[in-house]
Amino acid sequence: MVIRPSYTVQPVQYNNRDRYHQGVSSSRERILDSFEKALIRDGERAATMEAVAAAADVSKGGLLYHFPSKEALVDGMADRLRHLADKDREMMTAAPDGAARYYVRTSVFEDSPLDRALVSMARLAQQGHPTAKASLADIQERWLDALDAQLGDRTTAHAVKLLGDGLYYDAAFFASAGTGRTSGAEIDELLDVVDLIVSRSGRSGAAP
Repeated sequence: MVIRPSYTVQPVQYNNRDRYHQGVSSSRERILDSFEKALIRDGERAATMEAVAAAADVSKGGLLYHFPSKEALVDGMADRLRHLADKDREMMTAAPDGAARYYVRTSVFEDSPLDRALVSMARLAQQGHPTAKASLADIQERWLDALDAQLGDRTTAHAVKLLGDGLYYDAAFFASAGTGRTSGAEIDELLDVVDLIVSRSGRSGAAP
């Protein structure tokens, strides 16, 4: 799911009761969680080193031990996002109904670890942060490559990706404005459109 820095990211509810955080109690992960939460709720300006340390319940020295600068914090978030996106791409490649359907079907905002990592990096990219912009661009290209590998046509892969991205924008950024609440029936209708797009390429898009 590509994130465009020009979009205004709406505040989202932060949820750390998920499988990614179960059993994770290290200071490093707590610090990244706090930085991520501050970015999503308040933006980069409020995500100071002092605020992150306080929210993570670590000393300033403890924070600097793991992340000696704010840039190091951003690098840590980029690594987290890359890891989560790689896992998602693996699932997309292995999806029984094909990469195209998987991409669109999962282009909904569920406040998952991947969702939060994407939105927090988008907040940084909105401010022109080079690491965040490069990280999002790299992930965007990797998802497109995965679609292209199964569909065998770059243009078709791009069309599917844009469909999923538009769905994700509504879900992630505009829910507070009353949009972004695509129903299950509407998702099914969009998947029919995906099938039509894929059929034009002569490939099923299903995993081998």
